[in-house]
Amino acid sequence: MADARDYYRMLGVRKDATPEELKRAYRKLARELHPDVNPDPAAQDRFKEVTTAYEVLSDPEKRRIVDLGGDPLSQGGAAAGSPFGGFGGFGDVFEAFFGGGGPMGGGRGRRSRVRPGADALLQLSLTLEETAFGVRREITVDTAIVCESCHGDGCAPGTSPRTCATCGGVGEIQSVQRSFLGQVMTTRACSACGGTGEQIPSPCPTCGTDGRVRARRTKTVDVPSGIEDGMRIRLAGQGEVGPGGGPPGDLYIEISELPHDTFTREGADLHCTIAVPMTSAALGSDLVLSTLDSEEKIEIRAGTQSGTVLHLRSKGVPKLRSSTRGDLYVHVEVRTPTRLDEEQERLMRELAALRKEDVSVTTKPAGLFNKVRDAFRQ
Repeated sequence: MADARDYYRMLGVRKDATPEELKRAYRKLARELHPDVNPDPAAQDRFKEVTTAYEVLSDPEKRRIVDLGGDPLSQGGAAAGSPFGGFGGFGDVFEAFFGGGGPMGGGRGRRSRVRPGADALLQLSLTLEETAFGVRREITVDTAIVCESCHGDGCAPGTSPRTCATCGGVGEIQSVQRSFLGQVMTTRACSACGGTGEQIPSPCPTCGTDGRVRARRTKTVDVPSGIEDGMRIRLAGQGEVGPGGGPPGDLYIEISELPHDTFTREGADLHCTIAVPMTSAALGSDLVLSTLDSEEKIEIRAGTQSGTVLHLRSKGVPKLRSSTRGDLYVHVEVRTPTRLDEEQERLMRELAALRKEDVSVTTKPAGLFNKVRDAFRQ
């Protein structure tokens, strides 16, 4: 038998180690030395030592004897060769490998029938104008609400839950089994009450013990200006009511922005394309463009090329939670005529000659084939 103070050395802890430090040290060594993990005979002997040391030091009375210079195992305690030092030691061995709540550590205790509800999600389709400037909309929500007949307790009117006769209200059932390690106590949730410790002798005729029913409701949603496609609005406490009438989750409104006939959106900025005749692009002109909330005069300067982008500041979408707005980008597309009559073609050729441009086109007299071709083009 080692000296009394060697129990601290066995676990590798100080004399003033707290119970939690003792447990952490033992768990660490148990994971390394357990026979199922380390088959080395020397490791098995070491495992017995640290288990015995932990059993002694985790018992306040035995630890007091050790601190006074004695050896509690020589005074009728657990045998020094015992691999687990009693049930308490094995409970911590199981906990070291599987976490808290092992066979000897007890179960999770009784479960509450009342549990929080889930969140709900609803999609809301809006136009670009509605997402840009905000809107108030009425929505219909289909979620679970508290049962009005039983007010969430799941019992028929005038009745109440009773203590489970199977588990005595604990919510758990314990059983003892024999294994190569000795007697092992396991804990499982009571199947009669589902671990709640209560039974409902007279279920509510409306909800059948669930404490909630599904219902359709109408809610008002204030959509802020500047919201974007895919963003969500959270309505706290407007989601699904939990089992047993538990607190409701949240309701999320996901925004789906509908395509616009004129504009495309990139954040707070807008883009659009305008088609300008070739003559207007060459000579210059003024156009009026309808934005989301105004009429804007646009100057097409003489010689404007296709692909030119005109920038209109602060004519985009208001920014979310801000007093500023995005910009509007107008993309110019110069249209070239696809068909010219004889007079238009003559004038174009004169223009080309004046500009000394070689059009390199050969003109042939109109024959029967050309007349038929032109007839199909009309």
